[in-house]
Amino acid sequence: MRNHALVITVAITTAILLAGIDIGTKWIVATVVMDPPRRIPVLPFFDMVLVYNRGVSFGLLGELGAFGPLILSGLALAIIGFLGIWLWRAKHRGEVFSIASIIGGASGNVVDRLQDGAVTDFIDLYAGSYHWPAFNFADVFIVFGVFCLLAFNLRDQNGSNRKESEKSTAESGIIKESTGTKQ
Repeated sequence: MRNHALVITVAITTAILLAGIDIGTKWIVATVVMDPPRRIPVLPFFDMVLVYNRGVSFGLLGELGAFGPLILSGLALAIIGFLGIWLWRAKHRGEVFSIASIIGGASGNVVDRLQDGAVTDFIDLYAGSYHWPAFNFADVFIVFGVFCLLAFNLRDQNGSNRKESEKSTAESGIIKESTGTKQ
């Protein structure tokens, strides 16, 4: 990848921008839109709500007590550190920006958790009486980044398999030609 340092700089800037978008939307929703807190119907499958999630996905680990936000934030920061190393070593721009999306979302949730002791969720999607757990833009950025990483990985894996198959076929043809047999 050309200009690796420039790509990494743009990716880190993207992560910071995404974290800022997440933090900003949470602040607007919590202080302006949801004052007073209520359910706001937006579409037949989408309401805005105000939920404070003290755990992680689906409220898991929400019973960690007073140290819960610190423990979960520390874990998230360790994961962000790992992702930062992966970001630096990434070879493809798609991979770099997918990781930046995950870092941005995770960072937004860390800031929220350290500031409020919980993550502010406000997007409620549902079908009939079934409601998906409320979430926020950080969660969207994280899921988007993971989805893109999986897609890039599958694409690269299929490309590698295709190249290996073509190489194998070509080598097979060379071997057969050198023995005097034709394909």
